Amino acid sequence: MIRPFFILCAIFHNNGVSLSSKIRKFPDSFEFGASTSAYQIEGGWYEDGKGLSIWDIATHMDPSQIKDKSTGDIAADSYHLYKRDVEIAKELGLDFYRFSVSWPRILPKGLPNQINQAGIDYYNNLINELLKNNIKPFLTIYHWDLPYELQKLGGWINPHVVDWFVDYVKILYDYYGDRVKLWITINEPKQICYEGYGSTLKAPMLNASGVAEYMCAKNLLLAHAKAYHLYNQNYRKLQNGTVGISISCTWFEPASETIDDHQAAVDANQFDWGQYAHPIFSKAGHFPFELKKNIALKSAEQGFSRSRLPELSASEVALIRGSADFFGVNTYTTKLAYRDASLDGLYAVPSYMDDMAAVVVGNPTWPQAKSTWLQEVPWGFYKLLKEIKKNYNNPVVYITENGWSTAGGLFDDDRIQYYRNYLSVLHDAIEEGCDVRKYTAWSLIDNFEWKNGYTEKFGLYEVDFSREDRNRTPRKSAYVYKEIIRTKSLDTTYEPEINTV
Repeated sequence: MIRPFFILCAIFHNNGVSLSSKIRKFPDSFEFGASTSAYQIEGGWYEDGKGLSIWDIATHMDPSQIKDKSTGDIAADSYHLYKRDVEIAKELGLDFYRFSVSWPRILPKGLPNQINQAGIDYYNNLINELLKNNIKPFLTIYHWDLPYELQKLGGWINPHVVDWFVDYVKILYDYYGDRVKLWITINEPKQICYEGYGSTLKAPMLNASGVAEYMCAKNLLLAHAKAYHLYNQNYRKLQNGTVGISISCTWFEPASETIDDHQAAVDANQFDWGQYAHPIFSKAGHFPFELKKNIALKSAEQGFSRSRLPELSASEVALIRGSADFFGVNTYTTKLAYRDASLDGLYAVPSYMDDMAAVVVGNPTWPQAKSTWLQEVPWGFYKLLKEIKKNYNNPVVYITENGWSTAGGLFDDDRIQYYRNYLSVLHDAIEEGCDVRKYTAWSLIDNFEWKNGYTEKFGLYEVDFSREDRNRTPRKSAYVYKEIIRTKSLDTTYEPEINTV
């Protein structure tokens, strides 16, 4: 079904990007950080009044849906070991630490009538510990752990989720906004909507593709926008922070020079990240043209009386457009996209993938991470940044996730190569005018990697999950990243002494 010869012949060059060996200095104002998320590291899953999240439910299903049958019940135990995490951030010299708040730890039932003081205290303690060590707290409000009580009401496909989310956001602004100046409303809309509601890849594993992910997308965009405007209207003058959103962005490259493959790549990019970026960052607002066209045509062919993509009213378009101070980019890899008429019927009907009508594949010659979906393709990162600059009038960009998975071990030269090559092309993009101001490594420590459990390791620090104390040990990449942060420069010849962190 896939065209092997064609894949082997496609796109081997660097597309004009140089992976330089010289020392490359980043701007003095450029900041480096590292990222985690609550469910992936905290543990304390049912402790001190915390409610259940959709991931607590998903990981306790029988039979287990997790590759190694594990859960996030304890994970890296950061609920108890947060001071060690801050110590690690200080060892690395991070300018900021990006973490997320667990919605059900703050609101056990998801609604504001019951606030869990122990949850409020936990994040207060974490924020204060960061500030005590001169590390900026960068707070993600929602990173996939929806309270289960709200999922029972429909979760992100119930329009009332917009108000539920804003109620939750207001509590965080009230309790933490005096000290937190960097906010992300929502992390990775596509993973929430398509993977959670249109497939079984993420909780709640609804698997109602072709309908549910688009309902989710509209509600999520409105929830984000209302959270942004709430900050503008009630908090910005007093707290003087910035509010954005983190969107996962895979770069899709045409697999050949044909018009069909070029259009397949355009459609794939618009379905993957344009669906969420375009309504916020484009001058016109609304969903991308390709998204609206494809879904409307497919819906008509399939006998629907109207498009399965929910309409945004003029007032909703206006509310969403411009509702971010920065574009948070989570990016890891690149895929090839092509069209092939012989593959009609490859995807379920209706479905997100059938609507996109593109076949997306990797290239077997690209360096491969432990994660099957992750390959090292730095020129795709460069092209992504240039496309964002061109399409959205050069917005302020923070790279809020970028990283590489291994099977484990302290000597991770492949991760070091990945970081160096991606930072090198990031430097190219900055030199060419892209307004990128922050870079965030994923992740600070090893964590629970969703349906892959603990089989994939992204951490700069290794966590020994077999030990009760969840001992954290720096990998070689931690020493290299520390030197990049210390010097604000990229020196590909640097070899660390593995006893200096």
